[in-house]
Amino acid sequence: MSSEDCVKIIHRRTPESAAMVANVKRAMTITATLNRLTYNDAEEIRALFSELIGKKVDDSFLLAPPFYTIGGPDISVGRNVFVNQNCTFYDLGGLYIADDVMIGPNVSIITSGHPIDPSQRRASVVAKPIVIERNVWIAAGATIIGGVTVGENSVVAAGSVVTKNVPPNTLVGGNPAKIIRSIGG
Repeated sequence: MSSEDCVKIIHRRTPESAAMVANVKRAMTITATLNRLTYNDAEEIRALFSELIGKKVDDSFLLAPPFYTIGGPDISVGRNVFVNQNCTFYDLGGLYIADDVMIGPNVSIITSGHPIDPSQRRASVVAKPIVIERNVWIAAGATIIGGVTVGENSVVAAGSVVTKNVPPNTLVGGNPAKIIRSIGG
């Protein structure tokens, strides 16, 4: 999937914009309830997360609250996915998380933003998908930007800002993230 082919643009004051705002309100209501739970409430967390994304998550899914999102329906998660505390997912462009992914605390996965041109900045939201392939580890405090695929078995080092695709079996780090080395796979 080419991220350029999947760009979503939502202009202000349109039916799409109104639907996006309604979905933000819905997501904030669900996450407020979810964030009152503890790690020991795994079954209830899975139920609320399933409601948030509109499909049942696997019983192996684990999330440690708090968790933040302004969406939900465009999130897809596989089996044996772990999301640590204080993560933020903006999924308007589509967020696909494969099996066996680990996401550290304070990770931001952001599929959407605004045009760079100051005269256009408030006129629309621009979103591109993020794909996180199987067995990826995203370490604490990393940020993944829309239009990126993180390849199978890869590791994103703590504090990294990923703005370009990460090849499979690769350790990346820094801001912007760069390849550090290949890893066993």
